[in-house]
Amino acid sequence: MARRSSPEINAGSMADIAFLLLIFFLVTTTMDVDSGITRRLPPPVDKPEDIQIKMRNVLNVLVNKNDRLLVDGREGDIKTLKDVAKKFMTPVFPDNVNFPETEIKEIPLLGSVYSSKGVISLKNDKGTSYDMYINVQNELARAFNELKDEMSMRYFGTKFANLVKEDQIKAINEAVPVRISEAEPESIGDN
Repeated sequence: MARRSSPEINAGSMADIAFLLLIFFLVTTTMDVDSGITRRLPPPVDKPEDIQIKMRNVLNVLVNKNDRLLVDGREGDIKTLKDVAKKFMTPVFPDNVNFPETEIKEIPLLGSVYSSKGVISLKNDKGTSYDMYINVQNELARAFNELKDEMSMRYFGTKFANLVKEDQIKAINEAVPVRISEAEPESIGDN
């Protein structure tokens, strides 16, 4: 009996098809981009100096390993952290020892403006969850953003995010500086 030979398949076009499929998937696939927390770091210091900050100018925010907040020695809540931080950083109580000191700054476009000398000191336990860490950061950022929006509305009639002139943005940033001091995480305990 004679055997029939099966016809050969041309494999040259298979490589072309595989290449086209690869290109298609590369073009149509979206890549997740990691996003982080936007913070402007201070410039490096040549010779560190010992800066003494008055305790009235510091709002201490501690987060323990159980994700519980301690705000200035009292139990806090993530839902009210923004309001507490905003009230602390608002320079409306210059002579009240329960609030930070204020200073008068001469700022171009704004004139004489009261500015808080307050600093928010944030300290996390090593066991703090990432979600809680981000929530605390978001609430503190919201407090400063609202303060900037209020000042921008007062002087320029629009929210801070809508400002387009660089000198206006610089003036608001100078009037409402974001002062958050973040300490190295360590074991805080069960506050």
